[in-house]
Amino acid sequence: MFPGMTFYLLQDVYFVSFGDRYPWAGPVLGVSFGGFFLFLLIHGLIKNRSGAGAPRRFSFFALSKIANSYGLSKPQKKVLEDIFRSDAVSDPISVIQSTPLLDKHFKRAYRRIENTATSDAVAQQQIALLFSTRNTIEAVQNTTATATSTRQIPSNMAGVLAVGKETYPVRVVNSKGDSVLVESPKNSLGNPIRIPTGTRVALSFFTKSSKGYSFDSKILGTMDTPKGQNLQLAHAARVKPLVQRRFRRIQTATPCIFHVVLVSETRVGRKMVKKMTVDKYRYTGTIMDLSIGGCSMQSSANIRAGTRIKLEFESGDTASLAALGQVLRINRGGKYTTIHVKFIKVPRRAQNSINALVFEYNDE
Repeated sequence: MFPGMTFYLLQDVYFVSFGDRYPWAGPVLGVSFGGFFLFLLIHGLIKNRSGAGAPRRFSFFALSKIANSYGLSKPQKKVLEDIFRSDAVSDPISVIQSTPLLDKHFKRAYRRIENTATSDAVAQQQIALLFSTRNTIEAVQNTTATATSTRQIPSNMAGVLAVGKETYPVRVVNSKGDSVLVESPKNSLGNPIRIPTGTRVALSFFTKSSKGYSFDSKILGTMDTPKGQNLQLAHAARVKPLVQRRFRRIQTATPCIFHVVLVSETRVGRKMVKKMTVDKYRYTGTIMDLSIGGCSMQSSANIRAGTRIKLEFESGDTASLAALGQVLRINRGGKYTTIHVKFIKVPRRAQNSINALVFEYNDE
């Protein structure tokens, strides 16, 4: 029918399967494909996990923009950059706007310096720059929380209770109930001072961001607790902000001693040279609040505003701290006088110790 062409029946064609010729190929291909898909699965899981949990890349430009907005110097910028790089901070804006988070990172840096500095002199120099940076940020901080109600006062918050012309350091025990519960002030013997029910008082306190508040109240009564007697203060309709402090301060009750510093002028050639002499008579007092810029203390000393003093006190495990200060103003009333002091000269080591105390970086 078709000249020159040969036809074969289908059943005559001989097929040889790949499996028959290579019996080992099936298992090898199965294992290969299985291993490949397992690799893809593991790679995908690792990629997803690293993408979800790993911090984003550190942004130097974002940090530089923030540092400029806070007016940081070049060495201060370097301090902030080192802190954020060491702690792998990927969102510097959120951290610097949160006082607790920022202090957490600065506290870590403070501990690193203490543990790794090659000498004490180097440590003191680095710590001084660290606190210089922290105080600069603190001075312009404007995103911290504010108190608008007496029910928002945290428990264990240190405060000053004003009763007439007298002031007493106290702590807030609880503010969530029907009254603000505070510790009863104590006299020099450690006994609670009796304040009649109905007495008008004022309670002042400072938040950790150094914002001060005060509210007027009255004594509703007393309450005995396992830890001692407490006063019940009436809640107030509003909380009044106090004048903003430049430096963060801490409420305390630290014994101190101070000497009056006498300033005299003598002529040396054509110049007048001031000479300071520390008077031998020693006064005693109690520091009520403390900052790197100054302090307020209670004392029975009879001194005038403008007087220069040498102040000495101890704090924690540190050696005695000393500072040269000048009395800004005096509030007289009752047995003790409240003396407000501005620091004029503070040695570097004392500065670092005061800052560590105020920012609570010494706490474990």
